Amino acid sequence: MNFNFELILFYATVITGLIALFDRIFLAGKRGHSEDVKLPIVIDYARSFFPVLLIVFLLRSFLFEPFRIPSGSLEPTLFAGDFIIVNKFDYGIRLPVLHKKMGNVHAPKRGDIMVFRWPPNPSFNFIKRVIGLPGDKISYINKELYVNGNKIPQTFVKNSMAQDESGGEWKAIENQEDLLGVKHNIFIDSTKSSADFRDRSVPEGMYFVMGDNRDDSADSRYWGFVPDENIVGKAILVWLSWDNTHNRLRFNRMGQLIN
Repeated sequence: MNFNFELILFYATVITGLIALFDRIFLAGKRGHSEDVKLPIVIDYARSFFPVLLIVFLLRSFLFEPFRIPSGSLEPTLFAGDFIIVNKFDYGIRLPVLHKKMGNVHAPKRGDIMVFRWPPNPSFNFIKRVIGLPGDKISYINKELYVNGNKIPQTFVKNSMAQDESGGEWKAIENQEDLLGVKHNIFIDSTKSSADFRDRSVPEGMYFVMGDNRDDSADSRYWGFVPDENIVGKAILVWLSWDNTHNRLRFNRMGQLIN
């Protein structure tokens, strides 16, 4: 079951705020100022939690929001079990709950790792790397990427192992990809067929995204483009990382900037 935490937090903030306001306007004066007066439990909780809920709601709506990486689709950049911080204002201020964009700051850039609401079902958040900008033409042929006719170079790094959240592993080729100036590592599974396509044009107001784990990622190759209105924010930092396979923290990943 997928819980909409943003909506739950919004309702909790509004309800506790209304209770606290009602108490201040209609009830507080009748109680007087004696410290011995015991508040009804609902009012006491509302007054205590409202400021905290309001601060959390504003911070995660307009500034920064934490997310957990659920799968290995962005390996070797991000691992399943990584907890990341997402910058909510870099791509423009958006109203919480309504998700209406109120102003531009920066547009997503090619190579950014972006969190967005999944177009087929916006109640789910996805995270992928931005490959194509509006107006670009994207091709993927024999596991190699082309942007506007330019072949994106790959350099072999090492033979590695990819891992999913359940601990399953498979052999992967780790290459460094130079995405028109943005260098990052990718995984290739030589045993899987290439999901080839040619000259897919990115419409205005849309973005083409892919996972760095190229043969284990459900991305724009399969379900289409990401509309600007679905954008949540830019992933910037790994603040915590938990290895589900060995039930331990990955201390070496904590505090890493995301590229």
